[in-house]
Amino acid sequence: MPENQAAWLMARHARLEVKSAPYPQPAAGEIVVRNCAVAINPVDWAIQYLGRLLFPWLKYPAVLGSDLAGDVVAVGEGVTEVKVGDRVLAIAAGVSPQRNRPAEGAFQSYPIVLPRLTTIIPERMSYEEAAVIPLGIVTAACGLFQRDLLALDLPTPGAPIARDLWVIIWGGATSVGCNAIQLAAAAGYPVITTCSPKNFDLVKSLGAAHAFDYRSKTVVADIVAAVDGKPVAGVLAIGAGSASPLVDILSQCEGPRFIANCSAPIPFDAIGKGARITLPVMLRLLPQMLLAQRAVAAKSRRTGIKVQFFDAGSVLDNELGPAIFRDFLGPALAARRFRPAPPPRVVGHGLAAIQSAFDIQRAGVSATKVVVSL
Repeated sequence: MPENQAAWLMARHARLEVKSAPYPQPAAGEIVVRNCAVAINPVDWAIQYLGRLLFPWLKYPAVLGSDLAGDVVAVGEGVTEVKVGDRVLAIAAGVSPQRNRPAEGAFQSYPIVLPRLTTIIPERMSYEEAAVIPLGIVTAACGLFQRDLLALDLPTPGAPIARDLWVIIWGGATSVGCNAIQLAAAAGYPVITTCSPKNFDLVKSLGAAHAFDYRSKTVVADIVAAVDGKPVAGVLAIGAGSASPLVDILSQCEGPRFIANCSAPIPFDAIGKGARITLPVMLRLLPQMLLAQRAVAAKSRRTGIKVQFFDAGSVLDNELGPAIFRDFLGPALAARRFRPAPPPRVVGHGLAAIQSAFDIQRAGVSATKVVVSL
C-alpha cells in the first residue's frame, strides 16, 4: 500500500506540517486520486489565519485545499463516471460543513474526491494547468446558474445559442472571473467585465465582449454606455468592494434587480501580517467591515437592488455539480472550447512547499493562480 502524507493544519493559526496520513479506502460513490498538482486559493490561508471566525465547523487537525489534479487509483462501489488510470481534476470537499474530514482535503498525496465533482482532462493538458480550474469554476457556476442566484441558462460544450442579454462580471481576471467569463459565453451571453488594463487581452480571449479598468473614475458610466439600453441578464460581483459600483450600474440598466456577490466587504489582505487574530486587529477590522456592509445595504434599499452573498458550498449536493463537471467541462475541455485560466504559476514541488505558496498567494498575484506540483 502506498504511503499517504498530508500538509496538516494541526490547530487554529498553526503553520502547516507535513506528516503521515491514513491511506484512504473509497466508500460507495467515492474515488481516490494520486495527487499530482494542487492550486492555492485565498480561502486556504484565510482559514489558517482566521481560524473558527471563518470556518467555525472545521475540525482539527485538518487538511485544507480545494483544487487538485491527478490520476484515479481507486473507485468505490457504484462509480461509473471515471475509472482507475483516468487523468482528472476535482474539487476536494474536506473543509465543507457537509463533509468536514481530513481524508477529503486536497493538500495530501491521496485524497478522496466525489465523482460528481470530477472531470477527465485531456492528455495534452498538464496537471498544473488543470489544477487551476475546480474552485474557480464551481464558484462562478454557482453565482451564474444556481436557481436561487442569477439562474441563467446552463452552458453547452458545443456552439451556444446567442442571447441578446448582457452579463456583467466585475473582476474578470480573477480565478472566479476567468471561469465566469467562459461559462457565460458558453451559455451564449455577451459579457462585460472589469480588470486592470494589462489584463484586457486575457479576458477578451476568454470571451468578454468589453473590458473596463475597474480603477477608472468613469467605469460606472463606461459600462452603462456599453450596455447601451440592452437588458442585463445577470450581474456577478467578484472582489472586495465590487458590489457598490455594480449597484450603481444596475440601477441605470434594465434587468433583474439582483447581484450575486461572492466576496467579503473588505479584502482578506486588510487583516495584515501576523499569525493570530488579536484584539487590536479585530478592533481595526470590524468598523471597516460594518461601514462597507452598511454602505452597500443603504444603496440596496435606495435602488431596490438586492445584493446576495454566496459561496460555492451548495454545489456539492445539488444538480449543478454534475451539470458542470460531467456534462459541460469534460466535453468542453476536449473540444478546446474551455481553457484553464488564469494560467498557473508553479512556485514549488511537494507538500512542504504549500505553506510558502500560501505566503506568495497572500502577498498578491494578478491574472495567475499559485500552484504546487506534487
